Amino acid sequence: MSKLVTALILMLCPLLALGAGGGVPLEKAKVDLQDKEAMRRGAQYFVDHCMGCHSLQFQRYNRMGQDLGIPEPELRERFIYDGGRPGDLMENSMRAEDAEKWFGTAIPDLTLVTRWRSPDWVYTYLKSYYLDPSRPWGVNNAVFADVGMPHVLAPQQGLQKAVYEEAKHGEEGHGPLEGLELVEEGSMSPEAYDQMVYDLTAFLTYVGEPIAEKRRELGVYVLLFLGVLFVFAYALKKEYWKDIH
Repeated sequence: MSKLVTALILMLCPLLALGAGGGVPLEKAKVDLQDKEAMRRGAQYFVDHCMGCHSLQFQRYNRMGQDLGIPEPELRERFIYDGGRPGDLMENSMRAEDAEKWFGTAIPDLTLVTRWRSPDWVYTYLKSYYLDPSRPWGVNNAVFADVGMPHVLAPQQGLQKAVYEEAKHGEEGHGPLEGLELVEEGSMSPEAYDQMVYDLTAFLTYVGEPIAEKRRELGVYVLLFLGVLFVFAYALKKEYWKDIH
């Protein structure tokens, strides 16, 4: 039994490491899946800035429009740029071999990224790029070390540098990462960029489970039903057992 418990703990360790963001504290996204306005903005940001590389291969445009209150004419005009149809899946045209050549790795589909990582991870990741001349794209990420993805939102956020703790006496180099400092402003204020990142995270959280809110509502009704059923079941039990004592 103890060997089984040990094996389960060892299996979970890599998952816990991914969820913790490699030792970097994750900021709380506090996603509200009833905030459809934020998710609509996030959908627009995703199509404009992310979909050139990343796809949402399990999500259809018209399902997104139905859930987020986007009329079909607006869906065609603002979200479907490749002449596709509302019933199409939200895929892009980047070939796997091109991604390997340009980025050194396959580009992940992001349909389930907030379930695979977490909304907090995605939110923190999008805020954690910093300058690193040693990397091919000149940037690194405090959450995802040696990331292969360029900082596509740098025009909005600006550029950050890493701030490290001082090395302890006798140690070479620098200490652990202490934080990030904005050294070149982007087109957005830090507050506006945080909102943009929140909107993107909210949209990706919705995409990961479009039925999440309905499932929670249904769960309430199921619990109420079970509560009422328990009353009748208990009364029936009392009736059956009243003469057996």
